[in-house]
Amino acid sequence: MKKLVVLLFLFVSTLGYTQEKFQLSTHILDISKGQGASNVLVQLEKLDGKKWVAIDESKTDSNGRIKEFLKMKTSNTGVYKLIFMVKPYFESQKLESFYPFVEVVFEIKDNEHYHVPITLSANGYSTYRGN
Repeated sequence: MKKLVVLLFLFVSTLGYTQEKFQLSTHILDISKGQGASNVLVQLEKLDGKKWVAIDESKTDSNGRIKEFLKMKTSNTGVYKLIFMVKPYFESQKLESFYPFVEVVFEIKDNEHYHVPITLSANGYSTYRGN
């Protein structure tokens, strides 16, 4: 049995199935509901000189999270911006939002994991560096 397990492991590892690691994650907590804001488009951009360059975009999952931004590589250092497109989220609940979108600018200085969440309501937001 041990030989079968070892052979299976070797076969799977030769297929290149390794779990990718990501350096950036985010979360939207709708504080008016006390739960994650699902299905919100979030765009990731990087500052290149004086202009912003689109890197990736994704929608939040059912818990309001995106776990897979910025594949881990040699270096992802730089200034980034997350753009949370919140107006459609509030419109889907028949609510008016003061903010059509929320931009959070931050700097990655090392190879550590960065979690950049926001707490959100129709008339306010807050952000911090999480873990």
